[in-house]
Amino acid sequence: MTDYGHDLLFGSFITPTNADPEQVLALTSASEAAGLDLATFQDHPYQPGFFDTWTLLSFLAARTSTIRLTANVLNLPLRPPAVVARAAASLDILSGGRIELGLGAGAFWDAIVAMGGERLTPGESITALGEAIEIIRGIWDTGDHSRLRVDGTHHRVHGAKRGPAPAHDMGIWLGAYKPRILRLTGRAADGWLPSLAYMKSIQDLVDANEIIDGAASAAGRQPGDVRRLLNITGRLTSAPSEQMLVGPPEQWVEQLATLTLEHGFSGYVLGGDDPRAIAVLGQEIAPALRELVAAERGSSPEPR
Repeated sequence: MTDYGHDLLFGSFITPTNADPEQVLALTSASEAAGLDLATFQDHPYQPGFFDTWTLLSFLAARTSTIRLTANVLNLPLRPPAVVARAAASLDILSGGRIELGLGAGAFWDAIVAMGGERLTPGESITALGEAIEIIRGIWDTGDHSRLRVDGTHHRVHGAKRGPAPAHDMGIWLGAYKPRILRLTGRAADGWLPSLAYMKSIQDLVDANEIIDGAASAAGRQPGDVRRLLNITGRLTSAPSEQMLVGPPEQWVEQLATLTLEHGFSGYVLGGDDPRAIAVLGQEIAPALRELVAAERGSSPEPR
């Protein structure tokens, strides 16, 4: 069993289409009303059918009061890391500490190049992501009064001023699947945010956890320093089934409890843009899962 002991987080994964801006706001507001911790949004800057993510996050931060917001995950190849650092910290301050930072190494390289980005190999993109994390953390480190200098292969800053610092201890969560980026996650990130649909089996989660744990330990960190979050999809039905997350709420609770207690996951982000599913996740599944996990751990459920 692998239980890193983190409090449980629940969120929504909303498609930020600009075809119906009121729907994006309505789904975010529904997520907040349901008591979810997070609302997350895709970031594809080359896709004109989607809102620009930072503009959208700023708008939604101003229209909500409690829910945390993040990209799921931010397209780094089209965003300079020093600017990302300042944008994230600024919005965190303005929103009262409600921003997290999900980062991705990049995909859809033809579209990235069409928007002016540099085409990178998979290995180069992970090197660039590691350099970006170093720059972002350096910008946030206002306790260091020296100018920031990072001379990377893909990202460089030569004497950048530091600051601002985020209003809270902002997490850097990586969308990661292959061994090299999983090792980077263990060395340098605060969270791992894959999608269950991209995993061939539960064994893939086990194997990835082992890579992250090993890299964290080798870097002098505790494996529990890296929160494990999971993008999930499913279907709520009245009758149980043998399928993962296809069944009534109590089946979801049992299956998510296994992922929590045996595989260390502590954040579940539901995709699908279904307001009813968002409500059931926040009002039925989340409290029942918190209670079950607390009972297994021998602790009291987290207050909401």
